[in-house]
Amino acid sequence: MILGALLDLGVDVEGFRETMRRAEGLLPGCESLEVRVSDTTRGGFRCKRAEFRLSESVAERRGREVVEAVSTLAGELGLSSEARGLALNSARTLVEAEARLHGQSVDDVSLHEAGSIDTALDIVGVAYALEELGLLRDCEIYATPVAVGGGLFTFSHGVFPSPGPAALEILMSKGFPLSGGPVDAELLTPTGAALLVNMARGAVRHYPPMEPRAIGYGAGARELEGLANILRIVVGQRLSSPMLRDMVYVLETNLDDVSGEVLGHALERLLQEGARDVSVIPMFTKKSRPGQIVKVIVDAWDVERLSRVLVEETGTLGVRAMPCERLVLQREIVPLQIELGGVKHIVNVKVSRDMGGKVVAVKPEYEDVKKLAEKAGKPLRIVFEEVSERARSALR
Repeated sequence: MILGALLDLGVDVEGFRETMRRAEGLLPGCESLEVRVSDTTRGGFRCKRAEFRLSESVAERRGREVVEAVSTLAGELGLSSEARGLALNSARTLVEAEARLHGQSVDDVSLHEAGSIDTALDIVGVAYALEELGLLRDCEIYATPVAVGGGLFTFSHGVFPSPGPAALEILMSKGFPLSGGPVDAELLTPTGAALLVNMARGAVRHYPPMEPRAIGYGAGARELEGLANILRIVVGQRLSSPMLRDMVYVLETNLDDVSGEVLGHALERLLQEGARDVSVIPMFTKKSRPGQIVKVIVDAWDVERLSRVLVEETGTLGVRAMPCERLVLQREIVPLQIELGGVKHIVNVKVSRDMGGKVVAVKPEYEDVKKLAEKAGKPLRIVFEEVSERARSALR
């Protein structure tokens, strides 16, 4: 479905067919290969269907063989380093998930459905299409939480509930959010999951502000009652702004009966568990009792998990969860060698830039400045100002 949507965005279909047909002579066990790309409908909507119909002499392959097949195909087709990296990372993600499930090594784990040549073709085909569309450089890819379906389905290991074990393992390993339904069917395959978590830099519940430029629709194999079995990819131009936008959630709860020790531990645990920021605001509760508002900034997929941490650690009876759009500057840590009073020391500097690359602010890391001040025998305040000025001059 990912491949079909990418082809629908404008990849030269005949060029794609000719390129992928070369796999027939490259991959061991592939006796014949037909590459089909067709326009079809799902739920009454036009979309593109991509299929690899092949005959192969091998029933299953080891993990290392799958990774080698992807590496060989990506290399022989002349993919760029970015495309090869995406393909290999996706293959490794898939194989590592299967290895963890079966308690075997990555090299030796035996793959059934995922061991088909079809897996290597899907992975390399997606990498090829992304490269042809110019979406592997100077482009940010996001996904919404992936719908995994529900109910039971049958595969080589028997009957399992959806999502399948390997697909779920992949999402868990990358911290990628999912949603159940909206139908009782398998909607996420392990190969699709491996590609998705390596393509997208994250998941968002709402589209970022952008001007849509192109839309591709990829067809699933089946018609599903009550659901258009389509994957949609939207390519757009980010709306001009000196700042980046992203979506976070703000968790809040009111406390009036928690000791300082318990509260301090709760804040530490929230940060350890992945909260972006934690703050405490003094307030007055009923009967004029002093209390605190605890505010926690979290990613969308961490809302329930970190709400549970907040409840467990503080004993609060409820947590407010509010979606919030942030305007943020691009940030990076730049190490600078600073010489002061004959003393040299590496100071890490947090640098904030706007979308045009202009430096907006610099802030030396406190611990590094403290060590330099101690070595140089100078007041921290003076050293901090000196380092900040030198950093601004060096990073203009």
